[in-house]
Amino acid sequence: MADEPLVLGIETSCDETGVGIVRGTTLLADAIASSVDEHARFGGVVPEVASRAHLEAMVPTIDRALKEAGVSARDLDGIAVTAGPGLAGALLVGVSAAKAYAYALGKPLYGVNHLASHICVDQLEHGALPEPTMALLVSGGHSSLLLSTDITSDVRPMGATIDDAAGEAFDKIARVLNLGFPGGPVIDRYAKEGDPSAIAFPRGLTGPRDPVYDFSFSGLKTAVARWIEAKRAAGEEVPVRDVAASFQEAVVDVLTRKAVRACKDQGVDHLMIGGGVAANSRLRVLAQERCEAAGIRLRVPRPKLCTDNGAMVAALGAEMVARGRSASDWDLSADSSLPVTDPHVPGTRHAHGHDHVHEVSKDNLYS
Repeated sequence: MADEPLVLGIETSCDETGVGIVRGTTLLADAIASSVDEHARFGGVVPEVASRAHLEAMVPTIDRALKEAGVSARDLDGIAVTAGPGLAGALLVGVSAAKAYAYALGKPLYGVNHLASHICVDQLEHGALPEPTMALLVSGGHSSLLLSTDITSDVRPMGATIDDAAGEAFDKIARVLNLGFPGGPVIDRYAKEGDPSAIAFPRGLTGPRDPVYDFSFSGLKTAVARWIEAKRAAGEEVPVRDVAASFQEAVVDVLTRKAVRACKDQGVDHLMIGGGVAANSRLRVLAQERCEAAGIRLRVPRPKLCTDNGAMVAALGAEMVARGRSASDWDLSADSSLPVTDPHVPGTRHAHGHDHVHEVSKDNLYS
């Protein structure tokens, strides 16, 4: 185990300041500082508020992770950081911090992809990822179907949302129902006491001529909102639990149906589900049922690893080190629209065998 790479990962793509430390595929620390309460009164994440919160939380969260892992910063084999996609300002805080620590410690820097990290985190729960693996990533910012044949170099987009992401739809419907923010957990809770077949809400992009693997939740969101408005206009009580259950069922029905179809079409027998919405209890149950029926093995990390966290970044960073992938250059920048086809951002000079760590003074700048 001591020979496995020890990597610290920093995640700041949205409103969570996450710092994780892993040794190989073993999780040693997962420290998180969330600014969700600061955004709640706005009904959504405010980029400037998130960026300032990351600045305040960064150093204390890194110190907490090192203490939790029981390791010294000098022992690290690398620093990994989310380079994109995400909120530009928030990403810049993380990238700047990662550069500072990597430079001061004389350690290699790895800028990695947020979506690929969500896939790789499953290795901390269930061991090495089979190659290939189909991944369904669902959160407030993205709903994607991805085929991973090598998590460090080959992740292919199969389908994505063309409008609202699944998590975004949960937030908006929770707002219409006056349930607060974030919407995912509260709708899941109310749905457990409702009837998922009470209201026949539409299933987006499931027609014979629709894109097979793409998602659309804008029409569903509008249909639910109008149904609620009609009830209120008629002076009738809105059955919140039935609405939550029926809406949730419409979302997870489409997600699991398309994911299983993608596995069948591509001849892949492993499906991994990640992202914040992967914590949804109904999604997990329905995915398990449909995967078992189709002979597909389902892998879903525990809820805490599904939401944004530093552990997932560290996991992908450790895989980069283990497979000898090139480190990033010091001019690494945040890319708010970094494509998933770039699991990491390699240095341009490393193709010629140049190691950027050698540019750092032999004296350890970290005290």
